Amino acid sequence: MQKKASLTDYFQLHFIVLIWGFTAILGKLLVPLDSSAVVLFRTLLAVFGIGIVLLVRRQSIQVSSTDRWRLLATGGLIGLHWVLFFLAARLSNVSVCLAGMATSSLWASVLEPLLLRRRVRLIEVALGAVVMAGLYLIFRFEFDKVIGLAVAVSSAMLSSLFTIINSRFTHKYDALVISFYEMAGALLSALALWLAVQQFDGAVSGSVTQYTPHTSMQWLWLLVLSLVCTVYAYTVGVSLLRKFSPYLAILTVNLEPVYGILLAVLIFGDTEHMTSGFYIGTLVILVAVLAYPFLNRQKPATTTPTGGDLEIDLH
Repeated sequence: MQKKASLTDYFQLHFIVLIWGFTAILGKLLVPLDSSAVVLFRTLLAVFGIGIVLLVRRQSIQVSSTDRWRLLATGGLIGLHWVLFFLAARLSNVSVCLAGMATSSLWASVLEPLLLRRRVRLIEVALGAVVMAGLYLIFRFEFDKVIGLAVAVSSAMLSSLFTIINSRFTHKYDALVISFYEMAGALLSALALWLAVQQFDGAVSGSVTQYTPHTSMQWLWLLVLSLVCTVYAYTVGVSLLRKFSPYLAILTVNLEPVYGILLAVLIFGDTEHMTSGFYIGTLVILVAVLAYPFLNRQKPATTTPTGGDLEIDLH
């Protein structure tokens, strides 16, 4: 039975979404630490953090051997998603990165019918066209940031993909157990990318990229990213689902790009100020995303605009 949410619970839900909007900013603050290194150390610390939570709770992490490999493979997708996510913020800026990530619902409308073998919904096709129109406006007015936006859109595709895959595990295992294995898989994929990137480094003359944290501030931001933005936000987010419907929770999570862009402008100032075309395009995308749950009334209590059962965003 769902518990009644208090005003504090509503503030806490928005605070969690604010934290997720802050992750792209942390990625920017960690420059010149390579994106693969950011994800490597983030997942390493997150695995330890979630492991400690499970240990304190004396919670078993037993899963079937087949599902263990599937969870690790899904985690590998998460690791690649995160590397692209942080890379997008550096190739363009935080605002463009978050605008690209807002297309995850579009990707879900394409991938979910293919993977879950359900029929294509007309409303998803229509809203997908609206999202594409918003992307066109951003591409047109921010052409110098086109590579960063393309990387962000690719990251959004991976985000939708592992969310849909995760919908098959949520009825079998506890969310923290799923997260533990997937963080371990993300750690392995980040380690492989970290080693591969270093092999190809040096092709760029005068590169100042770092592959390990060198300063106390970098370690501080990594701790915030892994313990606050991953372990804390994920754990609290799951607990809040006992008080909010998936419909309301995912609707609030869709405000992440809004919070993130506002924070980026406040923190980075002029480097985040964009043309009017960017803000119009981003607004078009957000309107399409936020309109989805209102227009899709088929199963408002059990489905989400990102596909499958509700999954907490792991940015």
